[in-house]
Amino acid sequence: MAVSLSWHLLAQPQLWQLLVLALLPIVSLSLITSIRRSRSSGKGDLNLPSCPARVPVLGNLHQLGSLPHRSLRELARRHGPVMLLHLGMVPTLVISSASAAKEVMKDQDVSCCSRPASPGPIRLSYGRRDVAFAPYNECWRETRRLFIMEVLSLGRVKAAWGARQEQVEKLVRALGAQAGEGQKKKAVALDEHIFRLVDGIIGTVAFGNVYGTEMFARKDKGKERRFQQVLDEAMDMMGSFSAEDFFPNAAGRLVDRLTGLVGRRERIFRELDAFYEAVIRQHLDPARPKPDNGGDLVDVLLSLCKEPRGTLSFTMDHVKALLMNTFVGGIYTSSVTILWAMSELIRKPRVLKKVQEEIRAVVGSNNGSDREPRVQPDDVPKLSYLKMVVKETLRLYPPVTLLLPRETMRQVKISGYDVPAKTRVLVNAWAIGRDAASWGEDAEEFDPDRFEPAGSAHQVDFNGGHFELLPFGAGRRMCPGLAMGVTNVEFTLANLLCCFDWALPEGTTAGELSMEEDGSLTFHRKTPLLLVLTPYVPPPRA
Repeated sequence: MAVSLSWHLLAQPQLWQLLVLALLPIVSLSLITSIRRSRSSGKGDLNLPSCPARVPVLGNLHQLGSLPHRSLRELARRHGPVMLLHLGMVPTLVISSASAAKEVMKDQDVSCCSRPASPGPIRLSYGRRDVAFAPYNECWRETRRLFIMEVLSLGRVKAAWGARQEQVEKLVRALGAQAGEGQKKKAVALDEHIFRLVDGIIGTVAFGNVYGTEMFARKDKGKERRFQQVLDEAMDMMGSFSAEDFFPNAAGRLVDRLTGLVGRRERIFRELDAFYEAVIRQHLDPARPKPDNGGDLVDVLLSLCKEPRGTLSFTMDHVKALLMNTFVGGIYTSSVTILWAMSELIRKPRVLKKVQEEIRAVVGSNNGSDREPRVQPDDVPKLSYLKMVVKETLRLYPPVTLLLPRETMRQVKISGYDVPAKTRVLVNAWAIGRDAASWGEDAEEFDPDRFEPAGSAHQVDFNGGHFELLPFGAGRRMCPGLAMGVTNVEFTLANLLCCFDWALPEGTTAGELSMEEDGSLTFHRKTPLLLVLTPYVPPPRA
C-alpha cells in the first residue's frame, strides 16, 4: 500500500484567498518565531539542500500543479535530485534519483521510516491503527508482522487462486457478451470491467461468500450510492492534503472546517464504518457456517481480537483499519496498472503481438482444441515476456507516483546535505522510473524488451533491491501487498490478451489515444479506455 498527494483542494481560487486571509497573521508570527529559534539553535549553520524561491505564507505550494509528480520533476531538474521545499509551514525533502532514494530507503531507512500525521488518513485509519499510515514504533512492527503472516503470505496468495479464476471467468464472459459480431462490433470501456474484477478478487479473499458491493447500496438525496462511489471518495480523501497538513495549527483546522472538508471526511468515515460493521456482524453470526479453509481475511483478523498474539492488543478498530488498507491498497493500484498496460500495448502492435504469441503458445500446449483458451495458474510462471510487460508498465506508471510520505525521526545526512528531524520526505518514484541516467535516452518509451536477458535492465526488479524501480517502495515501509497485487495483474492481463484480439475504435490511431493522467491517491487514465475486442479462436490442431 502506498499514497500520493492531491492538490485539488488548494487548486480552488476561493480556497487560496480564504487560506491566505485566515493564515497570514498566525503564520507570519510562526515564521518569525521559527527563524529566531533556528538562529539560536545553530540550525542556520546546517548544510541544507537546494530550495526553490518561495513566497510568504504559502512557501512553495504555488509551484505544484494538479499532477505533483510532474511538477516536482521539473523543479528537480533545476534544483537537483535532493531538494528541500517548504509546503506552507512544513519542510519537505523531495527525492528524484535512484542514488538518493537508496540513502533514504536503505542507508538511512531506520531514521526516515516514520509517517507524518495527516488528518484524513488518521481518521480513515481509525487513529493510525493500520499498516500504511501508522508511525514507526513497536505497535506498527507487530501489526505489520501479523498482517503479512496472516493475510499477505505466499500461502494466502496461493489460496486466492479460486477467487482469481472465478472473477477472471466472469470478466471474460462479460466482455465476450459485449463484443458483438461483424459490423456491429462496438468499443467497450474497460475501466468499469477491470475495477469490478479486482474488486471481486480482493472482496472475496477479504470477506468470503458474504461479500457483495450491493450490500452497501444506500440512498443519498434520492440517488443510490454504491460501495464503489464511497470508495472513490475515500481514495480522494486519503490522497488529499488538507490545509491542516500544510499549516498544522488552529488556522489550518479552521480553514478545513470552513471549506467543508471536515464534514465530508466524517461522512465518508461513517459510511465506510457502517460497511465494515455489517461485514463483521455477518462473520460473528453464530448461524454462519464454519469455514473449512480457516476462513477469510475477516475471520483471521477477528481471531486476533479473541486470541492476542505477541504484545499487540488487537481491537475491532485494528480490524477495520486493516480492511481499509486491503481495499484502498489492493483494488485501485491493480486496476490502474492493468489499464495502463492495455493502453501501452494497444499503442505498440509489435509488443502486443509478441506477448500474445507467448501466452497463446503456452496455453495451446496445455489445452485441448475442444476447450476455450484460458490461462491457468500454472501457466503464469512460464510467461516471461508478460512479466516484462508488467515490469515496464510499473516503471512508467507506478500507481502511487510519490509513494507514501515518510518523516525523519532524527537529523540525518542525505547526499551530503543535513536533513532536520520532523522533515517530510517524498520519493518521486515516477520521476526515478523515467530518469535517463538509469534508463537511457529512451526512458520515456514503453519498451519491455529492455528487460530481456540481453537488455540493459535485465537484472532490475521491483522487489525493493533496485532503487531505479520503486513502484512498491523499499525498506521497512515497502508495500506488503506486492505479491498479491502483481499476481492479480499478471493473471488478469494474461487472460485478457489470450482470450481476445484488441484494436482501437475505427478512425482512432495510436497517436490519438489519450494518455492523460488524473487522480489523487492513484493516478489513473483521465478518460475511459475504449477498445474493440474480438474473441480469439485457436486454430485447429493438426
